[in-house]
Amino acid sequence: MKTTLKKNYVKFAPKGENSFYDTVKIRVEEYFKTNNISQHATTEMRIKTITMLSLYFVPYLLIVTGAAAISGWLFIGLWFIMGIGIVGLGTSVMHDSNHGAYSENKTLNTILGNVINLIGGYDLNWKIQHNILHHTYTNLDGLDEDIDAGPVLRMSPHKEHKKFHRFQHIYAWFVYCIMNLFWVTVKDYRQVLRYEQFGLLRNQKTTVRKALIELSLIKVFYIAYMLVLPIMFSGMSWQMVAAGFIVMQVVAGLSLALIFQPAHVMETSDYAAPTEERKMENAWAVHQVLNTADFCPKSKITSWFMGGLNYQIEHHLFPQVCHMHYPKIAPIVRETALEYDIPYNVYPTFLDAILAHGKMLKALGKKPAAVPQAASHKVSHAMAEAEY
Repeated sequence: MKTTLKKNYVKFAPKGENSFYDTVKIRVEEYFKTNNISQHATTEMRIKTITMLSLYFVPYLLIVTGAAAISGWLFIGLWFIMGIGIVGLGTSVMHDSNHGAYSENKTLNTILGNVINLIGGYDLNWKIQHNILHHTYTNLDGLDEDIDAGPVLRMSPHKEHKKFHRFQHIYAWFVYCIMNLFWVTVKDYRQVLRYEQFGLLRNQKTTVRKALIELSLIKVFYIAYMLVLPIMFSGMSWQMVAAGFIVMQVVAGLSLALIFQPAHVMETSDYAAPTEERKMENAWAVHQVLNTADFCPKSKITSWFMGGLNYQIEHHLFPQVCHMHYPKIAPIVRETALEYDIPYNVYPTFLDAILAHGKMLKALGKKPAAVPQAASHKVSHAMAEAEY
């Protein structure tokens, strides 16, 4: 029996008149209007798109044509570069497109958003997990799957504690290394079945049968071009191809985790939980700022490579804006947040953010003290539409 969505959603507090969100929206919109620029992709973004596609597909062509067979190190090195390409495509091109931030043209957004299918994922799952659940219910245990790594990691103070979690600040980095490999093999199938159970596929106007067929075709295609073709035509043994594939997934998995997790699993995060009536104390926009952190805002190289996701606060408030604009709107968001006495958390460097994330993992790994029932209430994973 499917869960009834209307009985299980979490409702945020009303934003109120002259709210933080209203004010920051007006100011950001005024920035684009005053400077007469589009909120979508810039020329630099289009060049970046070509660069990221090249980082992934040029090494692949060298591998599959046998041009890399002259050296084992060169062969593995090309797979390593492809792992970097996955990160670039995932955080920049695919990410912006699936948020509708890349272009006003919906068809172009769809085409570029479907790049996720070429790098091992499934666009439908991504839209549910990321666009809907993560961006609506950030850091809510049971709803935000970005903080759900199963029983292995405890990334929320409201998640059940296990004795082995006291070591998670040590082994988490190894778990991150295999996350992408798990994603391209098992995770997507588990998500489709879970989303069907909670009625989330229905909200996307599809059925579990259609989703599973589509997903299977995508996975077969992925395995065929990523493993079968290289084994047949690269001139290298299947063991070398398998090794290269694993290297690529490890690079992508660790890199993506180190980009996404320090933005939310931090000591500065609020981790507020809903009441038994499934109501939140704060409005949606305030909740986003309280559960998100920026890092290394002065590093143009970091921001370029990470698709602006070091500006996570700006991204969560304005996902429809191309990330190339985040450095310009960040001061607007910061000043507005401070005006409304909302903490605006920023870590000066990437290393600072990683170290802080490690400390948070260690803190979450400790056996928690008793938590009041209302605060520890875990919500049902069932809502598919934003309520803000």
